[in-house]
Amino acid sequence: MYLNKAMVYGNLTRDPELKSLPSGIQVCSFSIATNRVYKDRDGNRQEQADYHNIVVFGRQAETSAQYLKKGSSAFVEGRLQTRSWDGDGGVKQYRTEIVADRVQFGPRTGGGGAPTGDSPAGSAPSKDGEQDTGKMPDYPEEEINPEDIPF
Repeated sequence: MYLNKAMVYGNLTRDPELKSLPSGIQVCSFSIATNRVYKDRDGNRQEQADYHNIVVFGRQAETSAQYLKKGSSAFVEGRLQTRSWDGDGGVKQYRTEIVADRVQFGPRTGGGGAPTGDSPAGSAPSKDGEQDTGKMPDYPEEEINPEDIPF
C-alpha cells in the first residue's frame, strides 16, 4: 500500500488566484507559509519558514478564493504532485504543489495575522447556547446543496 498525504497549517503569503479551465472547472492557487522552531548546535533558538504551493479545484476553489486573503490562516489536506514543463531556452522546469482535498479556514484575523479578541473560542455561551461575541459571524448567503457535500 502506498500513501501520498500532505497536511499543512499556516498563513497565506499572497491573495488566492482563481482561474477557470477550458472545461469550466474552477482552479484556485495560493501559497502557505509554515514556521519551524528549533535549537541549533549552540542551543540558540532558530526559526525557519517553509513555503508550500497549494492548488484547489471545483466548488472549494471558489470558496477559498472568496474567503481567504493574504495573511489568513488555513489548514490544507491533500496530496503532493510534481508537474514539469519545458521553460525558456528548453530548460525543464519543475513545480511541486499540494493538490488540496480539503481546505479549512482558520480564525478570522484583524489584518495582522493574529486572532482577534472576538474569536468564539474565547467567549462564553449565552442562555440560548450560542456564542456571545457581540456580533454575528459572516456566513455565506447561498443555500447548501446536499450534492456538494463530499460524504
